[in-house]
Amino acid sequence: MNRTTVIATWTLSLCLGNLLVAGPGRAATHLVPVANGHDLQNQVKATAIKVIPAVVSIASTVMVRDQAFSDETLPFGLFKEPPARRQYGQGSGVIVSPDGYIITNNHVVADAVDVEVILADRRQYKGKVVATDPKTDVAVVKINATNLPTVPWADSSTLAVGEFVLAIGNPLGLSRTVTFGIVSAVGRADVGVADFEDFIQTDAPINPGNSGGALVNVNGELVGINTAIASPTGGSVGVGFAIPSNMARAAMQSLIKTGRVVRGFLGASTQDVSPSLGKIFRLPDVKGAIVTDLQAKGSAERAGLKRGDVVVRFDSRDVMDSGQLRNLVAQSPIGSKHRLDLIRDGKAYQAELTVQEAPRERAKKSQAAAAASTAHPLTGVVFDDVTPPLARQMDLSVNSGVVVTDIEEGSLAESSGLQPGDVVLELNRQAIHNFATFQRIADPLKPTDLALLLVNRQGNALYIPIQGE
Repeated sequence: MNRTTVIATWTLSLCLGNLLVAGPGRAATHLVPVANGHDLQNQVKATAIKVIPAVVSIASTVMVRDQAFSDETLPFGLFKEPPARRQYGQGSGVIVSPDGYIITNNHVVADAVDVEVILADRRQYKGKVVATDPKTDVAVVKINATNLPTVPWADSSTLAVGEFVLAIGNPLGLSRTVTFGIVSAVGRADVGVADFEDFIQTDAPINPGNSGGALVNVNGELVGINTAIASPTGGSVGVGFAIPSNMARAAMQSLIKTGRVVRGFLGASTQDVSPSLGKIFRLPDVKGAIVTDLQAKGSAERAGLKRGDVVVRFDSRDVMDSGQLRNLVAQSPIGSKHRLDLIRDGKAYQAELTVQEAPRERAKKSQAAAAASTAHPLTGVVFDDVTPPLARQMDLSVNSGVVVTDIEEGSLAESSGLQPGDVVLELNRQAIHNFATFQRIADPLKPTDLALLLVNRQGNALYIPIQGE
């Protein structure tokens, strides 16, 4: 199965693309002036040769269950479920540092228990998912290698409609595929792929498996990460979307540095300007972001913004709608200062905004920590008996005990280091032979009790202490 994101044009709903063959009339034709055709062709050829070595194929494995069930007699949410089966996906990635950092899409490696990276020269490496950001659909994978070819970053803010671009990736499992097109639009939002959207739209053919691959200009510079297509069929019809390089690069750097994306926050709610609201607020154009509410002592309030203000410029950038303003603030460093051009009661004003960190991200983290401190130490973990068939299916090195098949993100066990695929050999120094034994020992534990697990992880034994506050 090729992993990609496909948006059905008639519903704009998210679905997984299937292997489809484009019918007659689907291929786009790009006419180049005869006088410049030869030069352009040579440039495209040179760019393809330059970039292909830095675009990789990513094969991912996730564990899925066709049906889950629970036994009400089991304590604290320990579920016995049918054995998991492996599901395979394939996408693309771009090497952005010689020491093995690769940027790709979150949906290419989301929930993966195994990641294999294949270079253009067919070398294969075990990939480690450094961190992911579903809100931008960006992920970072690391391989243990040096002196790798890379693609230089471009400033996507300078990208203009009509520019030639190349999409390079592994569509439908066909490695080292290059397609050619133009930038059809910039600043596409409300596509339905991610929370933060500022997509580059291109007609360079993109298909399932292209996700995470490179969108480059004719100079071979990375302008975007190919992410999704709009299609009634699941195949390319000339409407593809890429995350702009500036957004992707900022997310990647934050993921590498902190393990999460730290975003700026306006400290206010906004809405788009409609034609009727434009008249009511006496705006010269139907564009901007109307302030509808203010966070107490937030960035916007401290900057002097009021309800009903219309933000029309952020530094030197025109603000077309509330989504664009949200993206501009989100990509700004925490504590950075920016000039806002406003229209208030039909008159022009200016304000200086000092960007604050998005509070919901901090709250989510603290909420998860609070929940973990009051729950059973093993809450959020799914265990199953290790049977010979399951051991073969999950490539386990042992044939007894209980195996971790799933862990809730943010749970105490997850933050303590427990991982899917870990086989529990002991709980609090008592041997675990099956789920019944495990349940008998685990059931009496209180939220603040220690759960000392001895686990087998890929042939290595290690202790993992799990204890709430």
